[in-house]
Amino acid sequence: MKKLIYILLIGIVAACSGSNEDTRAAEAAKAYYDSLFAGRADIFISGHFDSDSMPQKYLNERIDNAKMFVEQQKEEHRGIISVRISRSELNDSLHTANVFLIFCYGDSTNEEVVVPMVERNGEWRMK
Repeated sequence: MKKLIYILLIGIVAACSGSNEDTRAAEAAKAYYDSLFAGRADIFISGHFDSDSMPQKYLNERIDNAKMFVEQQKEEHRGIISVRISRSELNDSLHTANVFLIFCYGDSTNEEVVVPMVERNGEWRMK
C-alpha cells in the first residue's frame, strides 16, 4: 500500500512539473501577443526563436508586417481587445509546445489560434 501511495505521489509531482512548463509556454505566447496588440510589434517579433539571427532589414519588414496585421484586425473586427489562454500541449522530448490562444475581437467574435513554441536555454519563444 505504501508503494502505491509513493508511486501515485511521484506521478502527481511529475504531472505538476510538466504543467508548469505548459504554463510557462502559454504565458510567454500570451505575453508576445499582448505586446503586439498593445502597439509593441518589436517585442512580438523579438519573441520569435530566430529573431536574434535576422538581418536588420528583414527584422524591420517583419515588424512592419505585424503592424499591418494589427491594423487589418482593427478594420475587420474592430481590433483585438484581449487574448486568453485556452490550453497548451507540451512535448518534453522536443522542448516544444503548441499553445492555443483565443483572440477576443472588438466585434464580439472570438477565434482560437495555435502558436507553436520552442524552448531554448530556458526561454519559450515562438516558432
